[in-house]
Amino acid sequence: MSKIFKYLLGVILTFVIIVGFSFPMVANPQHWYEFPIIPGLEEKARNIFFHVPMAWVSVIAFLTSLVFSVQYLRTRDYQNDIKSVSAAGLGFVFCVLATVTGAIWAKFNWGAFWNWDPRQTSIFILLLIYGAYFALRSAIDNEEKRAQLSAAYSIIAGITVPFFIFVMPRMMSGLHPGSAGDAQGKGPLFESKGIAPNMRVLFYLSGLCFAALFFWMWNLRVRVETLLWKKQELA
Repeated sequence: MSKIFKYLLGVILTFVIIVGFSFPMVANPQHWYEFPIIPGLEEKARNIFFHVPMAWVSVIAFLTSLVFSVQYLRTRDYQNDIKSVSAAGLGFVFCVLATVTGAIWAKFNWGAFWNWDPRQTSIFILLLIYGAYFALRSAIDNEEKRAQLSAAYSIIAGITVPFFIFVMPRMMSGLHPGSAGDAQGKGPLFESKGIAPNMRVLFYLSGLCFAALFFWMWNLRVRVETLLWKKQELA
């Protein structure tokens, strides 16, 4: 990743954070720098710019881990195992961040940090699944066996990700927007009248920035792990 791209990413992400927190939310916006008040969310709607992109990035990371697990089983190239575990590790981090930001949102909207809402439950299950993945890797000393079993586990875990993120929460009634029975259907974020154009633009810009941040961090981690592996091989 070029320095220009990294600097540009830093500038845009900083812009998203500043705008997300500083633009005023008013009942009747008159200017492009004003966000409308979303009923039921008010100032808490700012979390949309951070919580949702983090959750999406965790999905991207876990599916990336799945892809390179398949590649490892096909080629037995240890580089693919490094790419897979690096993506899973970052996915776990973003999943934790999505859970924490979601819990903060829940505290102010639903009265408690944790309500066992279907979406909270599903992301908690994903944390357990990938926590077990890292426990599995740490329990096996043989490098080849660890890579093979981890790849098989990552594929199975990755297949469950779309179900726990996109399917299960919509099959059951709950407090989270988009749950079964939600009068707004997919939730205010995806309804044409649910979010103002300036908020929508900032939201998608935030999503792109967090995705780019993930791929930069992933590339960096893969390079570091590759150097450590080569050093170990030489030793």
